[in-house]
Amino acid sequence: MELELRHLRVLCAIADAGSVGRAATQLGYSQPAVSTQLRRIERHLGEPLFERSASGVRPTRYGAEVVAQARDVLARADAIGHRPPAGPDRRTLRVAATNSPMLSGTVSRVRTRLPELNLSVTSVYASSRIVELLEDGAVDAAIAADYPGMELRHSASVRHRGIVTEPTFVALPARHRLRQCAQVQLADLAEDAWFVTPDDGAGWPGVFYDACEAAGFTPVTVHEFLGDQTQLQSMIADGLGVSLVQPTLRPIPHVVVKPLAGSPLWCRYVLAWRPGTVTDDVAEALLQSATAAYRDLVAQAPHLRTWAARTWSAAGA
Repeated sequence: MELELRHLRVLCAIADAGSVGRAATQLGYSQPAVSTQLRRIERHLGEPLFERSASGVRPTRYGAEVVAQARDVLARADAIGHRPPAGPDRRTLRVAATNSPMLSGTVSRVRTRLPELNLSVTSVYASSRIVELLEDGAVDAAIAADYPGMELRHSASVRHRGIVTEPTFVALPARHRLRQCAQVQLADLAEDAWFVTPDDGAGWPGVFYDACEAAGFTPVTVHEFLGDQTQLQSMIADGLGVSLVQPTLRPIPHVVVKPLAGSPLWCRYVLAWRPGTVTDDVAEALLQSATAAYRDLVAQAPHLRTWAARTWSAAGA
């Protein structure tokens, strides 16, 4: 067989739905037909693309790579024939974004989906500053962060929609005393030194200190750090401290990423935009691009997939 676009759509639908049956419903096919198609694709590629379990399916490491490539091919195929206007008619979409690994995947997808737009991206750490830029009309759209119970506040001139709400994990040196634990109690890190990013104007690091207080301790040593994630991980690998991190973080050698028991900390990423300058279609394209970029990150984060499978399975038991 030769791979066709319809085969790629089947793979992406299965990855998105987490179930062959749900994917079949979304595609309008029967479940046996989708199962047969998946087996043919896997035979063609020479190895399994999904791990099967009672709760559904999830991409293998190889499957995650194939699905990411399939999404890229489909996005490029959808863009065929949509030629951006030449000259001054081509509009610039000004985007601000806080620290998020989904930014790169989002930008590449938006550029493919909306070739008629120039995309200008500005890195802005504080979500409170992002709101100010939106309110002032200095940017058109943004990826910002907030926390449960401390949702992003802005005027009626700005709208926002959630992209994803994720648990916060912890990065430890690979030789840490808790390295073998499937999950880590926050209280067990009471004596560790912490790397903590500065005030983001949306509730951080207050939510961190509140969680520590609820766990019965105050961090003994705190290093304020805002910089390159590789540099941060290098310091963690050298045993200089631990840090709360996004669960999609790819650890470097000598660093392990663990979920926190009970998930005491959560962060939500939101898409915010000015409806006066960003149309509903563009806002939807931005949201879908960010969501797809995050799905790809999850597919490449085995520690997050393991946590999700265990947590959702326990919740449904």
